[in-house]
Amino acid sequence: MRSASRDRVRRDDAARCRALLRQGSKSFHAASLLLPRRVRDAAAAVYAFCRIADDAIDLGPEPEAGLAELHHRLDRIYGAAPAADFIDRALGVTVQRYAIPRGVFEALLEGFAWELEDRRYDSADDLNAYCVRVAATVGVVMARVMGCRDPETLARACDLGVAMQLTNIARDVGEDAARGRLYLPTAWLREAGIDPARWLAAPSFSPALGSVVRRALDAAHTLYRRAESGIGRLPFRYRGAIWSARLIYADIGRALAEQRYDSVTRRAVTSPARKGRLMLTALRAAWGRAPVEIHPVLPEARFLIDLATANRAHAAPPRGGAGPHGNPPVSRFISQETS
Repeated sequence: MRSASRDRVRRDDAARCRALLRQGSKSFHAASLLLPRRVRDAAAAVYAFCRIADDAIDLGPEPEAGLAELHHRLDRIYGAAPAADFIDRALGVTVQRYAIPRGVFEALLEGFAWELEDRRYDSADDLNAYCVRVAATVGVVMARVMGCRDPETLARACDLGVAMQLTNIARDVGEDAARGRLYLPTAWLREAGIDPARWLAAPSFSPALGSVVRRALDAAHTLYRRAESGIGRLPFRYRGAIWSARLIYADIGRALAEQRYDSVTRRAVTSPARKGRLMLTALRAAWGRAPVEIHPVLPEARFLIDLATANRAHAAPPRGGAGPHGNPPVSRFISQETS
């Protein structure tokens, strides 16, 4: 029998992870306040790992070495011997307690590897494949923490994660361009009369670019609506928090619309007061009748859902090989174990 202490994040580790969450993502932090403490601590541990991974890629002096170190840290976390770091200890408890498949975090790190390659995403499907890795992975982890492992709920968690990432991309066009990065589908830009390479060399806002930003937000809106049926499938005690996350993130789209979709010269924000009102709306929505809808799985997320329902805590994506949209074939995810 495992000791009770191994099933709980240390109090000081949890506090430090929550501090990172509070400082790094005001929207996610606000929504997390509606979660039970145990689940809030798990969410903070996951966020903290994502934060250090993002910083290793964006701010580290040697991003490739930083990514390799992250894989090594996962080796230790899944080997029940995490590094003497509060984030690793907290995540180690979380992945053991909730049997989070290692492959979910490997997919997350694959998304960061794509950033190191300075990938461009030609189509919406290509962009979805990236968003699945860096955001739907977090949705899958949170669904499992909340006790949901059925494919339908996991599919809707992926929808919500991708919607949030699309919102982030729409909001951060100018900031990403300053780093030499472009996430908007290049086919959309060309259809709007914008040459992607020339624009990235001299970023500026135009109504044409605004139309592409709006297109990304429209895609996000569709996925936010699809995600609502998944929120309704969650245990009641979690619905208010996830409804809050859905409404607060989607509200960034409203702010962008008010500034004519200009995310190059301005940054869209949601005020604390408005977040408070949206959280009240979320609590009311949690009591309402959930829509009874079945939607198809995002093709780019199929591998992740199959991985998360394989019931193997140490299953990991294979190295090399890819199916449609750059996803490794599902059968290889199910059959391969990682030591």
